[in-house]
Order: sequence, then structure tokens, then C-alpha cells
Amino acid sequence: MLASWANPVWILRFAIVLVSLVLHEFAHALMATLLGDSTPKRQGRLTLNPVMHLDVTGLIAMLVGPIGWARPVEVHPGAFRRPRAGMAMVAAAGPLANVVLAAISFFAEQIPSLAASDVAQQVLGLAFEVNVALALLNLLPIPPLDGWRVASAAMPVRWRLALRGMEAFGPWLLLVLFLLPPVNRAFSDLVYAVLSYCYGA
Repeated sequence: MLASWANPVWILRFAIVLVSLVLHEFAHALMATLLGDSTPKRQGRLTLNPVMHLDVTGLIAMLVGPIGWARPVEVHPGAFRRPRAGMAMVAAAGPLANVVLAAISFFAEQIPSLAASDVAQQVLGLAFEVNVALALLNLLPIPPLDGWRVASAAMPVRWRLALRGMEAFGPWLLLVLFLLPPVNRAFSDLVYAVLSYCYGA
């Protein structure tokens, strides 16, 4: 593991994941603020400062495991004009930010001056791969992921209350699932299928 951490490609990937997670959480905070909730701003989450967004467990998972996550942005649905729709929009803003970052990376790879640079191609290729993976991962309906929050916003109230207890164990459930080789392999196959489609298009 120490050898991996000293690998320049691993360090580059870690840095890209870190930046992408920060922008992901900032997108949540920005959307909530635009919809009328001042909580993210009051809690210091309307910032690009990584310290304000990182979660200790998620950071450890990023260092030693196949996945990682940042600290969820706290949102008060009552501040929204339409609480359930607002929650869905806030949840969707994170994966959408990763889709935008993936698109920027992909199209930047096609710029002739950058296409001629091996370093630029490696950085942009990793950024594209990481953000595709983060977008797909966060669409899964597993707490604390955004797919779960979007699904929760569409659930009847009694279902949300009944399943609320899952959220406390969600991060550990997610980590255990992705440590299982079949799950990890299936997700990797999905990511590379999307990458292959994009590069083959």
C-alpha cells in the first residue's frame, strides 16, 4: 500500500478525486442556497475549501479502499418553496457537477495542443474517468449517495420514515458492498462500458 501511495499516477488520481468531491459537495451547497436554504452558507459549506467538505471515514475509504466520499451537505427542506422537489434538485446537483467535469475533461482532450501532450492526456483522461465513476456511483440508491436522496424525495412519507434508520449505516454498507469483488467488478465494468462508448463514439 505504501508503494501505491508513492506512485505518481495514484497521487494524481487521489488529487483528482479530492477536487471532484469538493466540487460535487459545493454544487449541493450552491443549489440549496439558490433554492432559498441558508444552512450551507451558515455552516461554511458554500466554499471550495476542501477542509470544510471532507469526511474522515470517506477519506480513509478513499486511501485504503476502492471508493470514498465527502461530508454530506446539511439541507433544511422546509426552506424550499417545494420541499420534495427542492431536495431532489439539491441531490441531483452533485452528480450533475461530475457530469459537467467529465464533459469538460473529455472535450479538452480533443483540443490539438492538449492532444499532443502526454501529460495533459493523462490528467484529462483520469479526470474524465474519475468523474464518470463518481456520477454513476452517486446515482446508486444507497445511503448516503445522491441516488438515495433523489429516490427518498419521491417516496411516500411513511416509506421515508421507515427507511430513515438505514442512513446511519449507509456509508459502511456502501464500503462493504464495494469490497466484495463481484460488486466492485460489476461497477468497474459499467464505468468502462461508458468510457468505451464515449471514446468509441
